Amino acid sequence: MKLRNLLNSILAGLFAYTLGACDTVKEENRLIYVRPAEVNRRVLIEDFTGQCCVNCPTATEEIEKLQKQYGEDNVIAVAIHGGYFGLYTSTPTVTALGTEETREYYDRWNIDSQPAGMVNRRGGAGNYTAWAAAIHHELQEPSPVCISLHTTFDKTTNMLQVKVSTLSTQKLHCKLQLWLTEDCVTAWQLMPDGRPNPEYIHNNVFRKSINGTWGTDFILTESQVETTFTTTINSEWQPANMYVIAFVYDQEGIIQATRQKINK
Repeated sequence: MKLRNLLNSILAGLFAYTLGACDTVKEENRLIYVRPAEVNRRVLIEDFTGQCCVNCPTATEEIEKLQKQYGEDNVIAVAIHGGYFGLYTSTPTVTALGTEETREYYDRWNIDSQPAGMVNRRGGAGNYTAWAAAIHHELQEPSPVCISLHTTFDKTTNMLQVKVSTLSTQKLHCKLQLWLTEDCVTAWQLMPDGRPNPEYIHNNVFRKSINGTWGTDFILTESQVETTFTTTINSEWQPANMYVIAFVYDQEGIIQATRQKINK
């Protein structure tokens, strides 16, 4: 009897312990919120270039070298044609790549020599010989923001739709900017030896802004935010060679950037 009483006491204790260990958890406490993790920073280099600039093809080669080293999606380049060595008016034999928007960018950033470039808009525009060090530094810094893009192009109407999704580890008041660029553009260029090359292949050519020259006010949050923009593609451009460049920035510089090839 004593042994049976002992076993009953042990079983009763285990049962009580089990009940205590399985307390009902309120529904609102079952899910633990985890903040979005910081992601690797991508770098945007705004290459202020010109078709009459003899040193600009050398700067382009430097960009290509850096993209080969780090990846084209990590070092995102935009060739902004204009300035003193830029061409704004096309002729029957020369296609000008400067636009009114690129003219405004040159004026805003006080670009007085070419080639020049801004790396994530930090430290101002610098000579291409300084780009490698600046890019290396920026790539080491984490970013609180993740940007993803989805593009849909209707070739019958030349309409492009861009869906932008953002997620941040913190609430930020900033600007969201969307640009269109085009690769494989054949246009006149003055070469380092001083001779013109009418068949020069230009890449990363700025074509237009999708949401205004300086973008739109935007609030980044710890919840996913989705925004949709539409624009028309010029019939003379080649959508198969075009990219949407998206970035968010504030007064300190560019926080994060990404790019997406247009889906035909």
